[in-house]
Amino acid sequence: MFAKHLVLALCAGVIGFGALQPAKAEELKRYNYATGQWETYDPSRLRHTVRQVPSEFRRKNVRIETAEAPGTIIVDTQRKFLYFVQGDGKAVRYGVGVGREGFGWSGVMKIGRKAEWPGWTPPPEMVVRERKQGHILPAYMEGGPDNPLGARAMYLYRNGHDSQFRIHGTNQPWTIGLNMSSGCIRMMNEDVTNLYGRADVGAKVVVIGPNGEGRDSVYREKGFDLLATIFGG
Repeated sequence: MFAKHLVLALCAGVIGFGALQPAKAEELKRYNYATGQWETYDPSRLRHTVRQVPSEFRRKNVRIETAEAPGTIIVDTQRKFLYFVQGDGKAVRYGVGVGREGFGWSGVMKIGRKAEWPGWTPPPEMVVRERKQGHILPAYMEGGPDNPLGARAMYLYRNGHDSQFRIHGTNQPWTIGLNMSSGCIRMMNEDVTNLYGRADVGAKVVVIGPNGEGRDSVYREKGFDLLATIFGG
């Protein structure tokens, strides 16, 4: 039962708000990553305590200057934005959650495969790491609304091999705009579904690291695309 309700995503580093053997019918437990403690909370007040996603991380049409070809994905992990390059100086900008301290990275990869409502198999190093902290991870979790990989996943490959990094959805939308993962790029489920429909297998993915180094050689954002915003892109 514990494993079923333990919501700890691949590349997540944060355990979700699932019910874990509540002491009372009206009491539930959640893990607070900031304090490293389990906390009791009142589910009737959850909507008031969960951090809302700031407006800057909502999906927007923007103007962009880049030499990258249409269909390329640019991830700026310092600014917490992901851009899908459309060409003609336009891009769709999404808010993302990225790796916490010590898990940031940069580089160029490709989408090796895509999956809808993907299942999750924790990598061995995560199993060992979490076991040391007293967390027993499931050997495998079926895809679905409770799965930490969310509604869609795009698997990032380097030199033809799975890097173990993903662009994926999340059942923890309040983590968008934060450094919470172990290196994967997480998006709100509605946004990752939107991107999934645009991005092809084989698409180039350029990741700018947590210090922003090299950003100006990759892209410059030049403001909102007003017409696309008014007329729905």
